Amino acid sequence: MAPDPSLLSGRIVAAHGRHYTVELAGGGTRQCFPRGKKSGPAVGDQVLIQPQGDSEGVIERIEPRRNLLYRSDDMRTKQFAANVDQLLLVVAVEPAFSPDLVGRALVAAHSADIAPLIILNKADLAEGLDKAEERVRNLASAYEPPIPVILTNALDAEATAQALLPRLRGQCSLLLGQSGMGKSSLLNALVPQARAATQEHSIALDAGRHTTTSTRLYHLPGGDGTLIDSPGFQNFGLYHLSPGDIERGFPEFARHAAHCRFYNCSHRREPGCGVLAAVQNGDIQPERHELYLRLLAENEAQTRY
Repeated sequence: MAPDPSLLSGRIVAAHGRHYTVELAGGGTRQCFPRGKKSGPAVGDQVLIQPQGDSEGVIERIEPRRNLLYRSDDMRTKQFAANVDQLLLVVAVEPAFSPDLVGRALVAAHSADIAPLIILNKADLAEGLDKAEERVRNLASAYEPPIPVILTNALDAEATAQALLPRLRGQCSLLLGQSGMGKSSLLNALVPQARAATQEHSIALDAGRHTTTSTRLYHLPGGDGTLIDSPGFQNFGLYHLSPGDIERGFPEFARHAAHCRFYNCSHRREPGCGVLAAVQNGDIQPERHELYLRLLAENEAQTRY
């Protein structure tokens, strides 16, 4: 079927609820919404829209995606972005980050074939830096191959840009992290025109406040690459993943799983399990295997109800 000549192609560059900003292939933007009660578009999606008036439009079709990164629990699903090349997972020296949440985000990235990079921000806080860096590198080293880690001080915009921009050129990168990790300051350092709102972290609560309330795509200086900023999160359910998807989120399991006695081994308590043997002899971190078991149990519990 020939494409409808009245439709315009573009990419979603901002999302707030059911309202989307579409950057048109021919230039300019339109404020758009899905037809009827349909939802599902995400920032980074290529779409076809039906223009309405001078500045609005209806999203008629989402073009096939390379990937979609999202989280899901028993309450709702939250989409972060589509057609992403790499995940910039932001943690910080302060407030303390959750290895469980970081691990879940990394499982989601691997299941969507998105390459992760961990950014340890607020590296100027010398008092807690050594401990935070040890925690991050221990987590990153669990993967095969290990995940790259870059230390930044987002308040030093020039040094931050020099450290990160070479890794972002030609890529669509997603900034993701718990609240309070300094994502907005990183965004401002990398894309000065973004002028993202920042606010002080509350030391008394040891938790950040949500600064970003919508997801938005920015073009990097020079136009070679894009950066998607997303709201901070405090939970990360993966109810949408199958047991096979979850296992793929633990790439360090693969070479050990090849030695399992049973082809359908779940790596929980089966005799002759190569993964359990690797946990016992220290080749797989126990914390990683515990996260794997938690994810399986959560998803199985969800399936029963």
